[in-house]
Amino acid sequence: MSLKDSINADIKAALKAREKEKAVTLRLIMAAIKQIEVDERKELSDDDVIAILSKMVKQRRESIEQYEKGGRPELAAKEQTELALIQTYLPAQLSEEEVDAMIAQAISDTGAESIKDMGKVMGILKPQLQGRAEMGPVSGKVKARLS
Repeated sequence: MSLKDSINADIKAALKAREKEKAVTLRLIMAAIKQIEVDERKELSDDDVIAILSKMVKQRRESIEQYEKGGRPELAAKEQTELALIQTYLPAQLSEEEVDAMIAQAISDTGAESIKDMGKVMGILKPQLQGRAEMGPVSGKVKARLS
């Protein structure tokens, strides 16, 4: 069963169980998926769906941070609930050691020696880490190693 099919099945289950908040969040996910399918006129693969979910996770984290700074804990809590649900559809997150090992492997594979080679290294890492690690910190680690 594809990720998209799984989300659709969960929408139906949430509606039957009268879990309104869960159903709303799942519909948000499906709307984002369908929007890209319509825009690009293609059926999305699981990797494409994971990329969309990763983007949604990043948006939720930024929103939570902003709501907490703005003194709006009720909105931050709502975003936190959505974040937790979205993350259930992402692959398991990698540990720091696993990410470090993948960075070291990518650097050796590309023969990167300086910061100029960062694009090559990130080009290899991004597909491997998509949805499994946050790319911001990974980029920082790569930059530190190449400096």
